[in-house]
Amino acid sequence: MTPEQLENEQMILDSVDKFLESEVRPYAHKLEAADEYPQEIVDRMKELGLFGCIIDPEYGGFGLSTTTYAKIIERMSAVWMSVSGILNSHLIMAAAVQKNGTEAQKRHYLPKFATGELRGGVGLTEPDCGTDLQAIRTVALRDGDDYVVNGAKTWITNSMYGNTIALLVKTDPHAQPRHQGMSLFIAEKGPGFKVARKLNKLGYKGIDTCELVFENYRIPADRLIGGVEGKGLQQVLNGLELGRINVAARGVGVARAALQEAVAYSQTRKTFGKPICQHQAIQLKLGEMATRTEAARLLVESAANAYDRGDRCDMEAGMAKYFATEAAMENALECMRIHGGYGYSKEYNVERYFRDAPLLLIGEGTNEMQRIIIAKQLIERNPS
Repeated sequence: MTPEQLENEQMILDSVDKFLESEVRPYAHKLEAADEYPQEIVDRMKELGLFGCIIDPEYGGFGLSTTTYAKIIERMSAVWMSVSGILNSHLIMAAAVQKNGTEAQKRHYLPKFATGELRGGVGLTEPDCGTDLQAIRTVALRDGDDYVVNGAKTWITNSMYGNTIALLVKTDPHAQPRHQGMSLFIAEKGPGFKVARKLNKLGYKGIDTCELVFENYRIPADRLIGGVEGKGLQQVLNGLELGRINVAARGVGVARAALQEAVAYSQTRKTFGKPICQHQAIQLKLGEMATRTEAARLLVESAANAYDRGDRCDMEAGMAKYFATEAAMENALECMRIHGGYGYSKEYNVERYFRDAPLLLIGEGTNEMQRIIIAKQLIERNPS
């Protein structure tokens, strides 16, 4: 970055930090415990322009780099991970339109995405289909100037309080290979688009994650992203690279929060006449936690830089996602152990990190799948 870009980035990050400290941290514990949607926080995020942070300025966004965006997500997740999820799914949808949409679609939708007037996420996962997206069964069939959609989606973030999703469907259910029959639509709520129920989760509270049902839902043909059928899977996979960088950044945030809580508590809790941070067993834990956090942050930065350069970065994003989310899980557990009984109490944030972290191991592609992607790319990039 140039000195001017670095200065602008720091100004943005300082604004985000002030927002998080004044308008999120004081309320996060109560809202999370009640599983209450943080509407006032979302409204403030709209005012700050955060829903357009990676949307190009010509369409009303800030045009931030992925590197800067990842730092924002890390900061959010260190305070309350659910707030970062409100942003992530929405921006995957926006990125799909920005990268693949027609010019008319960009000019109509991106400014509304940037302000949060239209806000939502991505509709990919189905009741019997997660990692294997080519197995989806939601179908959209052409009928005059519309497509008629029938099917169901599940684990869809921002779908109850949001109003728009990037919807992955089969426009040709019999196509071989299967991905050639898949298409992506900009789907706004309307007749036939039903939120069936909100899912009750172990962690990741406050944010709306729902099951959706589509019953003869009509969607105008001009909402087909890019205007050509059969490109949906490729369009989604491009967005998932950004999503995996985001989830990796969340992992760094949770790992950092757990580390900070552990460091602070270890200096105030005393056993055998001295602070527990002076006991070698605790020092070993803190040393490992700090190293994991920093290594995860560097992997996220590497993946974000590759994404910003326009390079293929499924391996880099996979590495960052895998390592950073495992770091979050391990740090959350060690933080709980350092806190002892207090770490198990709902009075403290520690148990929340332990409940939030497992989602990161699963979401945006399981960590088992990330290791397979890494290995395949490693072989492909290094032929013998």
